[in-house]
Amino acid sequence: MAKGKKKAGEPKGKKLTLKAAQSCLRLTLDGKRRLDLSNKEITAVPKCILKLCDVDELDLSRNLIKKLPDFIDKFVNLRFLDLHSNHLEQLPETLGRLQNLLVLNLCNNRLTAASLPSELGLLGKLHKLNLGLNQLETLPSSVGALKELRHIGLFDNRLTRYPDCLRRLGHLETANLDGNPLRPERPAGLDPIKRVESLYLVRESSLCGDCLRKCQTERKKLEDAGKREAVKSKAMFAGLITPNSVAQEDQETWR
Repeated sequence: MAKGKKKAGEPKGKKLTLKAAQSCLRLTLDGKRRLDLSNKEITAVPKCILKLCDVDELDLSRNLIKKLPDFIDKFVNLRFLDLHSNHLEQLPETLGRLQNLLVLNLCNNRLTAASLPSELGLLGKLHKLNLGLNQLETLPSSVGALKELRHIGLFDNRLTRYPDCLRRLGHLETANLDGNPLRPERPAGLDPIKRVESLYLVRESSLCGDCLRKCQTERKKLEDAGKREAVKSKAMFAGLITPNSVAQEDQETWR
């Protein structure tokens, strides 16, 4: 294949000029500068937007982008980065330099565990991370370093177990793992033998001496508790006149 030619079947993206990008600048209600380049049919992030790298929010969603460029670290003020519904297969290590990032949306791409750099764990202020609708079988352990993370989306991936790294996130409020082939986990510390024994009835003759005495003691406690309740109830109603006798006396009085 000649250099510069695209593979058959690959989408042909549109080019974005600096002038066109500038027309997509918006001011949010809270006074933040937002660059909205969503749904522009671009296959690559245009280098010309480096002229606009002082924005607070960058929306590149619903495009055909396969790779996030290394120069993403120039957007040092970014608080919100939206890349959902692209063709992303790789993320650069420089992503970890976005120290002001609060929200990162990577939903609906082609990311695997190998696509996520360990530098992702350097996003110390990150509150929300959406990795749903990808091809993740595991998560890198560095995700456990996101100490400020509150919400993570991992739905519709290939996870077979709850990621251990999430157990280290003290502020995590929600973790959406719907649509994953998760295997049921046995609670830690549960003795499987005791669990099986508790499901069956056995004859006293089948029990060892210690087990038999323990069962008899427990049964005696239950019987004694039942007797105490019966005595208590009897004492509560002692001395009461039956309704019929009261009615008879009332009738005699009114006559």
